[in-house]
Amino acid sequence: MLGAPARSLVLWFPDWPVTAWLRDTAASSGSFATLEVALHAAPPVAVVANNVVVACSPAARSEGVRRGQRRRDAQARCPRLRIVPADPARDQRAFAPVVSAIEERAPGVQIIRPGLCALRARGPARFYGGEAEAARVLLEGLAAQGFAGVRAGVADGPFTAEQAARRGVPVRGTSGVPGAPGDSVAPGAPVCVVPAGASGEFLAPLPVAVLADAGFSAGPELIELLAQLGVRSLGDFAALEADRVRERFGDRGIRLHELAAGCDSRAVDPRVPPPELHREIAFEPPLELADQVAFGMRITAESFIDGIAAERLVCTELRVELTGERGERSERVWLHPASFDAGAVVDRVRWQLGEAQGAGAFRSGIALVHIAPEAVDEASHHTPAIFGTGAEERVHHALSRVQAMLGHRGVLTSTIGGGRWLAERQVLVPWGDRVVLAKERARPWPGTLPDPLPTTVFPEPREVEVTTRGGGPVAVDERGALTAEPAVLIVGERTLEITAWAGPWPVIERGWDALRGRHAHRFQLVDAGQIAWLVIWENDEWRAEARYD
Repeated sequence: MLGAPARSLVLWFPDWPVTAWLRDTAASSGSFATLEVALHAAPPVAVVANNVVVACSPAARSEGVRRGQRRRDAQARCPRLRIVPADPARDQRAFAPVVSAIEERAPGVQIIRPGLCALRARGPARFYGGEAEAARVLLEGLAAQGFAGVRAGVADGPFTAEQAARRGVPVRGTSGVPGAPGDSVAPGAPVCVVPAGASGEFLAPLPVAVLADAGFSAGPELIELLAQLGVRSLGDFAALEADRVRERFGDRGIRLHELAAGCDSRAVDPRVPPPELHREIAFEPPLELADQVAFGMRITAESFIDGIAAERLVCTELRVELTGERGERSERVWLHPASFDAGAVVDRVRWQLGEAQGAGAFRSGIALVHIAPEAVDEASHHTPAIFGTGAEERVHHALSRVQAMLGHRGVLTSTIGGGRWLAERQVLVPWGDRVVLAKERARPWPGTLPDPLPTTVFPEPREVEVTTRGGGPVAVDERGALTAEPAVLIVGERTLEITAWAGPWPVIERGWDALRGRHAHRFQLVDAGQIAWLVIWENDEWRAEARYD
């Protein structure tokens, strides 16, 4: 045994990935109370990673969706299930202010993972008059911010405390003392205090599958092997001889064996609170014009950059939050190809306000501007080289200057997205922004054109004619076959001889929608000049979609 377990207090936030997603998509109020209501009122939602459900909303669970299900099985149980991709950065970002709120009442928080944190129980227990009372104070503080479903567990070691938070609270028994040995357990209660020395008894009936969340690489193969050996509960596992466990499973098995027996010797490792790098400025009276806000932001932006530089860091992603006099909000994360300086921060604030006002999001003046680093990097990674970076550096400065003069969308870069039609696969992204594709390229798109893609894509498909050598029309019949051999391609006033062709390849989109549905056939034609054309037959006419130069 590595050492005597220390009393630990664990706070567990059920369905945190779902809550984090709701926070990102919440209404402009952004209050935690609104989020708590939204968590229970929202339609079925499942957060998926690697096609496996990692979290789901209460509405989804009521229809049979469970953590660990395959995506397809979850959708079969709940056809109206909304699938949300897992985003660890989103979970961490949403959990950071929650941890700060906990530290206001009990410092020394260790983030085990977003949605789960631990504290040393001794200090809060002495301050608030007991372990259970300390846990209740923390839960009351979180409930005031809208997190009414949080659960707390206190036990010997973080592992037992986590299991206690997930399962219930020992209630008053025949001894008259809450949490005394022999007391029953009330599942779902917000606070569970396992008495000192009773961890093994508490853990004994739990399935061995809970070891998979212990952070010691207890994968499905080990759990399955234990089940094959007849070990189905933590009590069964703890009853095995340590020497036999070591022989069969090695050091990892011994560590899990100690956890099953309630001998978690891990100490809570409190985090060091990060420096306050964010800045904000309030305007009284509120300002109406974007240029006025930008001018008032200059000193704040310089202080923001100086504060980050003092920590030997640079800001590569910036979060800007604008609050109007009537409570309107605009929140956005901005990226920079290199790192932000004060001028770039001011530009982002001006651009964001201009776009928000243009969309009618603000009906009053700006009362508050909040800026915070979303991502930082070591300043040493951005130190200019002795001889500079040549053409790359000049291009970067030129594009940044042009963008500062013309606005956020003054400089656009192109990338390839998903979809079936070439025109929709070209996505223009403002310089420095993260590429966010409405249609992901990696998804399967039946009927999409494979690589290599044509060099020239026409903004609007050109009307062309495909005929036989005698000038007769060539069409596609109801079975998808050509009515005649294509021999001539007419593009505008040019008549080109077709030397080779391939197709047709049908493209069917929204076949169930009479208004938006499309049914076309693609062909590749090669003319006598060895130029390949991509043409489509749709609505009884030929059009050229692109050209292979």
